[in-house]
Amino acid sequence: MTMPDLTQLFRIARPAHLLPLLAAFAFTAPAAAEDAPLPYDITAPDTGLATGIDDEGARYLQNTDIDENILLPGARPDDDDEDSDRKWSRNYIAVAAGVLNSADYNGSDDRRFLPAFYVRGRYEGFSFSTRGTNFQVDLIRHRRGQKIDWKFGPIISLRGDRTGSVKDPQVDLLPDRKMAVEAGFFTGVTKTGVITSAYDQLGFRFVATKDISGKHGSWTASPTIDYGTPLSKRAYIGVSASVNFYGKGFGRYYYDIDPIGSAASGLPVYTGAGRKATAGKYTLGMAGAYALSGDLRKGFVLLGGAQYGRLLSRFADSPIVKDAGSADQWVFGGGLAYQF
Repeated sequence: MTMPDLTQLFRIARPAHLLPLLAAFAFTAPAAAEDAPLPYDITAPDTGLATGIDDEGARYLQNTDIDENILLPGARPDDDDEDSDRKWSRNYIAVAAGVLNSADYNGSDDRRFLPAFYVRGRYEGFSFSTRGTNFQVDLIRHRRGQKIDWKFGPIISLRGDRTGSVKDPQVDLLPDRKMAVEAGFFTGVTKTGVITSAYDQLGFRFVATKDISGKHGSWTASPTIDYGTPLSKRAYIGVSASVNFYGKGFGRYYYDIDPIGSAASGLPVYTGAGRKATAGKYTLGMAGAYALSGDLRKGFVLLGGAQYGRLLSRFADSPIVKDAGSADQWVFGGGLAYQF
C-alpha cells in the first residue's frame, strides 16, 4: 500500500471542467512570459449575476498545493497464494466520496466545506489516479511481489485558486484569477517492507508542472516524503511532508497586488512574491483508514485525515495572507471508499 491521501479527493466541479484532465500531456511553455505584467481582466465580464457574486463552479476544484497521499490506502498488495503465474501486480480500482474542510483560498483564514471525489486504479501493471485535480499515469509497470517500485509518468492538473468570489471582502475585490492548466511529470521510488512489517512503505516523489494555458505563465515543483503502515488487516495510518516551490510568474499572479488591485481592494501594493523563484509552502499530513469489510484490500473503507500547511517568506508577506488571511493552512477530510 501507499500512504493515504486527503487530497486525492477533489472538489466536484461542473462536468465540463473535468474534460481537460483527458487532454494530451503536452509540456510546452505558455505564450505569457514570467516577466510579463499581471494578466488581469480590468473589466469584469457581465455574468448576469448580482454585484460581488461570480460563477463559482471552479471554486470546487481542489487546490493543487494541498499535499498528496494523506487519505486513501494505496494499491492492494499481491496475494502470493493466488495466481502464482501472474506477472504483473493485481488489477484493482478504488473510488471514494466524502467532505473536505479547507481554506477559502490558499492563504485565507476563512473556511468552507466542499464535496469530494476520487478514483484510483491499476491495470496490467500500469497505475493511474486522480490526485486532487491532477490526472496521472505511471508508465513504469509494477511487477508482482517487487519490493522497490520506481515511478515515472505524465501529469496534468487544473489550478482553480481564487477563480470565483471569496469570503474576504477585500480579497474579493481583487481581479479574479482564471483557471490554469498545468502539465508536467512525476517521478519517485517506494520501498516496501522497511520498519514495522513486510507491508509498510517509505516513499519519495517529485512533481514538476508548467502552466500551458498562459495564466500564471510559470512552474511549480514539489518533493514529498511519506511513510505508511498497516496496523492490522483492517487499519492503516500514514504521514507525509512536502515543500512546494514556485516560479516568479506564479508568485506574481496569485500573491502580488498591483496599483489597480490595491485601489480596488484597499490592500497595499505588493511585488515581493514575483521577484524570484522560491519555496512558498510546506505541508505535514497524517491520516488513517479503517476497513468496514475487515480487509483494506477490498470492500468499504472509512477514511479520515488532517494536514497542516504554512506559507513561507514572500508568500506569507503578501497582503492577501498577512493582512486578509493567515499563513497557517489546515485541511480536514473524511469519507467512504470502495476498493475492488
